[in-house]
Amino acid sequence: MPRTIWSGAISFGLVTVPINVLSATEDHSIHFHQYHLADQGRIRYRKVCELEDREVPQDEIGKGYELTKTQVIPVTDEDLDNLPLPTARAIEIDGFVPLESVDPLRISDGYYLQPAGQVAAKPYTLLVKALGRSAKVAVVKYAWSGRERLGLLRVTDDVLVLHAMRWPDEIRDPAELLPPPVQVSEAEIEGALALMDTMTVDQLEGPEFTDRYTEAVAEIIEAKREEKPLPEAPEPEQPAQILDLMAALQESVSKAKASRGQDAGPAEVHELPAPKKKTAVKKQPARKTATKKAAAKKSSGSRPRRPRSA
Repeated sequence: MPRTIWSGAISFGLVTVPINVLSATEDHSIHFHQYHLADQGRIRYRKVCELEDREVPQDEIGKGYELTKTQVIPVTDEDLDNLPLPTARAIEIDGFVPLESVDPLRISDGYYLQPAGQVAAKPYTLLVKALGRSAKVAVVKYAWSGRERLGLLRVTDDVLVLHAMRWPDEIRDPAELLPPPVQVSEAEIEGALALMDTMTVDQLEGPEFTDRYTEAVAEIIEAKREEKPLPEAPEPEQPAQILDLMAALQESVSKAKASRGQDAGPAEVHELPAPKKKTAVKKQPARKTATKKAAAKKSSGSRPRRPRSA
């Protein structure tokens, strides 16, 4: 059972749902330590006070905001726990939107929300049923790890899931990455759609969706432990220069069907959907931080940096 990483409540109008927050994901990667090559001594990092030039124990370490090079404003955990924010102790629901209206680029880590005690059972179940029937997700705000965050609240297997989200001004504009204008024929688009059909799966499970990197690292470690020859790396395939895009698509369809044991017959042709009319989207303004920065700069004589958690 994962440990609780935050406790508070979901605020839904006048309804309050006490919850515990638990991580919804696990890390199965193989992790390494750093060692001294000469004698395999473990390399460790120590926290040293730069003024006293000595290692400092954890109970002597606190957070602080560097206002100037000579002035640090101490900030305690108690200060952060009692921020003058409605989201400091609650996940506050601001509204509801269709999930497809949210750019996946803005969605980050996921957390399970567990009802905290019997008193939370009914309002928790009510919110689960309402979200499930509405086919929408809730947009929420909450304050964790030194900042207020935006999030999505949705239901999976009758459990509330919170997804951290990035603010609009945290997404970079991809316009500079666009390729130069080129012409793509309808036949080439149909060929790409046919290839997509042959590569479509019902769910993200099976041998093609396993972590081969971790498995390969485990093989190397096991071979070294048993003092056996290391497994040989396969020769990487050299990407061929595409001279005929349509021919490459047709060959890809045949290979994909053959790998799945299907008859490599003619590619299925799709009708192209009618192009959708673009609607003007109002750009979200960046969060207002300039005023606060200017005021701090005026009082301290230098521009403050964003505080970071220890």
